[in-house]
Amino acid sequence: MGKGICLISGMLMLLSLPAAGCAGNQGGLVLSEMRAGPAGQEETETAPAPAADNTSTLETFIYEYEIRELYARRDENQIYGLLYIPENAGGKMPAVIFSHGFGGNYQVGAQYAKILAGKGYVVYCFDFCGGSPGSRSDGSTLDMSIFTEQADLEAVIRMMQEQPFVDKENIFLMGTSQGGAVSAITAAANKEEIKGAILLYPAFVLVDRAKEQFAEVADIPDTYYLMWMTVGRAYAEQLLDYDIYEAISTYDKDVLLIHGNADSIVPLSYSEKAVEVYDLARLEVLPGAGHGFYGSDAEQAATWILEYLDVHKK
Repeated sequence: MGKGICLISGMLMLLSLPAAGCAGNQGGLVLSEMRAGPAGQEETETAPAPAADNTSTLETFIYEYEIRELYARRDENQIYGLLYIPENAGGKMPAVIFSHGFGGNYQVGAQYAKILAGKGYVVYCFDFCGGSPGSRSDGSTLDMSIFTEQADLEAVIRMMQEQPFVDKENIFLMGTSQGGAVSAITAAANKEEIKGAILLYPAFVLVDRAKEQFAEVADIPDTYYLMWMTVGRAYAEQLLDYDIYEAISTYDKDVLLIHGNADSIVPLSYSEKAVEVYDLARLEVLPGAGHGFYGSDAEQAATWILEYLDVHKK
């Protein structure tokens, strides 16, 4: 693992298990952890910028940042998340919305969020409704599907547009695995509002997996065990006649995909096909990387993400 960086340090199974954070002064980079505030108050934190002698692009934070709890709402459901806000980075800042994968939570995006916030990007990491048994958002795993998650993400987009420090002309979507697939279909359905999309090992395979498991809707039970989590009929029933590539193909802005060529959960071929259907897309391949990036692979992914964002923000 590169000096001064705390990134995802373990394999994320489909779809992204929670990652532990990192704390302390590492080569001058201070990534302090959340402090729980008194009951009924927001949890907030300020992360100090590092010493000025750091030279690495990833190790050098330009801005201190604050972390706040913030809720969005979709119908009767509250959506929980953490907002990373750079300090003294300007009145209106570009924003990145991070979406976790199947069975994951808001913590999965923390390591990327810290790096991006230190570079002047507002970042929101949240729990999908019913996204995991331990989700801090409302909802049940039995009601969750990529389409309910799309509705959650659209609610988050609206919430972010209302923040006075967010440049609503510069909102990017970023997601891992199932969260990458959801980010892709949401960007296509809201292309006028989304400046760009960053998809890390996006799980476009989930449609084929549902079709392999169930021949028709009548075969789908009310509940069933998928990977390590019980889901409901809603998860699969709309996938059996769904063309996810047709859905994402209408997004005509530039897309960055990052995928490992040793991913046994979502094969690289699914991102290669996505590049073919997009008008503008770039696929970066990490040799030997599996489903989830860590160490030097995570550092390289973060470098590509920053390069993409810096080029495409207005």
